[in-house]
Amino acid sequence: MPERTTTSGPTTTSRRPTTSGPTSSRPAPPSRVRRLLVPVLVLVALLGVTAFLLLGGQDGGGDREGSGSEPTAGAGPDDQAGAVDMPAADASEEEIVSALDGLARREEGDPTALGEVDAPVVMIAYSEFQCPFCGRFARETEPVLVEEFVEDGSLRIEWRDFPYLGEESRTAALAGRAAAAQDAFWAFEEAMFENQQPPNSGRVTPDFLADVAEGVGLDRQQFLADLESEEVAAAVDRDFQEGQSIGVTGTPAFLINGRPVMGAQPTDVFVQVVEEALAEAEAGR
Repeated sequence: MPERTTTSGPTTTSRRPTTSGPTSSRPAPPSRVRRLLVPVLVLVALLGVTAFLLLGGQDGGGDREGSGSEPTAGAGPDDQAGAVDMPAADASEEEIVSALDGLARREEGDPTALGEVDAPVVMIAYSEFQCPFCGRFARETEPVLVEEFVEDGSLRIEWRDFPYLGEESRTAALAGRAAAAQDAFWAFEEAMFENQQPPNSGRVTPDFLADVAEGVGLDRQQFLADLESEEVAAAVDRDFQEGQSIGVTGTPAFLINGRPVMGAQPTDVFVQVVEEALAEAEAGR
């Protein structure tokens, strides 16, 4: 299991927690968690503005800052590489959850995934490097999930690029894939969110990204070459199209064994949903 440490300049730091997570009360009310489960008729709405309402209007839903939710160049509606065929509108909730659960790739050696390929629970995370709420999740919740569930083989986390805030988002997504080409995606992800730049500030340039990559030990020239590669661009486009095709309109957005969780919710919400998914998996559901 990869250590999630990052180097920012001359000092190396780790944000892996030494405790099991926040001390806030848990579990979250079961009725609130149940509201995360939705039929296809409201899936698109859930993954957009309605999700905010269903979750009680908490601050921390999908990011709306920046240039808006219009797709950026390279992942337009004509690009079907990552398109997903969803069940018909009259499908049951079970069929919808099963279809969404089927988006887990479970690819051996995937550098943008953390955890065992046969983990009973898979969290798919649609995220992007300019999104402040994605940064909050990465800094506060992700380390807890890694310590409590990934390290014991219970949970696998699969990253999906959803660079919807503008060209700097896309450039950063390409950079993440370039880091993945050197098997250092998670070190790069941690460093990016530790030193997260304001959306569309003009600071997320190839030179800035190469500095981040070099700071976590990557070969700068290879990183810059991969940043321009068609293979890297295709991987980003595939993820972005997948998210759009199931109705994702903002980040972060998650599927936990097919069940949607929207926004940077409190860590306890994610812990409870993962625990419930584990219980279902153990029961053979």
